[in-house]
Amino acid sequence: MTTKKPSSIVQTDTGPMHPGDEAPEGTTGTGEDVCPTCHGSGKIDGKTCPDCGGDGYIIEGIGGG
Repeated sequence: MTTKKPSSIVQTDTGPMHPGDEAPEGTTGTGEDVCPTCHGSGKIDGKTCPDCGGDGYIIEGIGGG
């Protein structure tokens, strides 16, 4: 019997979110930034980065108060 590991990607109404994302892609007031965990490579020790899902970027809030 094979057990499948649950995906760390959360599916929202507006699209998928990785653990490092603050909001779904395309959300007003957000933008892409280089993943601070893998520094944009998408990999850590030869494996897919858990925070960006291998994309090399995360979605985070922009602007200020």
